Parts: sequence; structure tokens; C-alpha cells
Amino acid sequence: MTSTAISGARILSVGTALPEQVLTNEDLEQMVDTSHEWIVERSGIHERRIGGTTSDLAASAGKAAIERAGIDPATIDLLILATTSPDRRVPATASTVQELLGLQCGAMDLNAACSGFVYALVAAHGFIEMGHSRVLIIGAETLSRMTDWTDRTTCILFADGAGAAVVEKTDGAGDLHGWHVDSNGSLEEALFCDFDGKIEMAGQAIFKNAVLAMENAARKSLAMADMSADQIDLVVPHQANVRIVEASCKRLGIPYEKTSMVIHRTGNTSSASIPLALEDAWTGGRVNQGDNILLVGFGAGMTSAAAVITWDGI
Repeated sequence: MTSTAISGARILSVGTALPEQVLTNEDLEQMVDTSHEWIVERSGIHERRIGGTTSDLAASAGKAAIERAGIDPATIDLLILATTSPDRRVPATASTVQELLGLQCGAMDLNAACSGFVYALVAAHGFIEMGHSRVLIIGAETLSRMTDWTDRTTCILFADGAGAAVVEKTDGAGDLHGWHVDSNGSLEEALFCDFDGKIEMAGQAIFKNAVLAMENAARKSLAMADMSADQIDLVVPHQANVRIVEASCKRLGIPYEKTSMVIHRTGNTSSASIPLALEDAWTGGRVNQGDNILLVGFGAGMTSAAAVITWDGI
């Protein structure tokens, strides 16, 4: 597949939402045996946001993306909500978000953990290729509800937030040039949360395999796009751990300075982290028309996903 033959769609706009409550590393020092320095050294996180519901955060991010795009919500054909922390088991939280946004379209949840937003992006391009005109994709999480706030190894990491994008049909090839999605079920116990339980994680196994998974997904996406790593203008990685991102970039031969990182103030927001970092880069003037962007992440499962796009948004 060549870089001109994959999609007839583009990301039109992005929007984000974060809870108001800020939980700093200094706050965590009062809750568990940890320190600001220890947390920053191991993760890069200084603070995170917690609070709200997945549906409310998703709706706020979706509304921001729709308003920024300047489109009529009635023109949206499908809502895909990537989340690993739905409000309820049934129905899909996407249906709640649909009602909050006043949409009249299909709606579904997608759970690929922290890779979910890229999975949703690829799926949106597929739905558009089959006939839809506009798809709203959202990554939204309230991981604080699943966090054991007495576990010093996990409570320092996870947080809440949402990010959304409007993907629309366009003339020509569109913005998606290469993509890859994957899963390694043999690692599913490295990071999991049972019903009514709390997140459990094997940190060393996650670190080692995350670096390899991100590299593999990125290389396969670049190969499909017929691009080399030095053609990438910006990397938007899953915001799990600064050291994982640094190691992945080194293996890919991409300078760390080309990454968009927001983990220092958002923590690990799972499926919301990539759109949060993308929106931050865009509003910060780091994304220009025609830039080649690599979106890449990994998550529980262990899932991984990457997409190479050329920015054509508003």
C-alpha cells in the first residue's frame, strides 16, 4: 500500500477536557510513602487531574472539537468512544455521550486500553471509506476510580481526562498514510483490573515490552507509509512514562525533542493521552499544515498501535 492509497479522510479538529481538581506529587507524599523527586525520576509526572465521569469528560472534549471544526453536530454519522473506564458495564458510555452532545448517529465503545485512540482513528477512516462522511472519535478515562490510592507503584501514574477529534471525508488520499494495530495476549496479566477491582501492574514487564511494542508499531506504520523516521516532524506518543518514550525514540532514531509531551501535568490518562498531547502541540504552534505526525502508543492487553498522518486540520 502506498502513501496515496489508504484513506479519503482527514482529522478536521481536536478538543480536550480535564477535571478541575489537581493532585500534585506533594499531595501524594501525604498519602503514601513516596516523594516528588522519586515520582519525577521514574515517570516524569509532576501533577495529574482527577474527578468527573467518563461521559462528562468525553462530552466536553467532543463539544470542543465540534465547535472548533465549525460543523453542525447533525452531520456526524458515528461516535466512537475509546475508553477502558466506562461509566457502566451496560449500556456503552458512547450512548450517554451521544445524548449529552445531542447527536443522532451510531455510537459505540472501543476498549484497546491506552492504544484506544489510535484504534478509533483507524476505525474512523475505515467507516468513512465505507460511506460515512464524519466520525467523532473520543478517548476518555476516569482511571482514578480504578486506582488503589494506597499502592505507591500505581497511584502516582494514573489520572483522568479526555481528548476528541472530528474525522471527515475529503477529496483525494486523505491524511492517513500508514497504520498498525497489534495485541499480545500473553502479557494481559502485566496490567489489568478486574470487575470492581483496582489496577494491578507489573512495572518491569510493562517497561520492557512497551518499548518494543511502540517501536514495532511505529516501524510498520512508517513502512506502510513509505516514509523514513527522519521524515517525521512530530511524534505524539502515549503519555505513560517519559523513560519509555525516550527509549522508544532512541530505538527509532527520532530525536526526543520531536515529541509532544504533557505527562508532567496530566499523568497517564490512557486512551485520552494521545489526543491531549496532539491538541497541546497544535495549540502551542508545533503543528503546521503538511507536517508528518507519528501517533504511537501501547496499553494493557498488551495492545499497541501507530498511525502516520499528514496534518490537514483547521
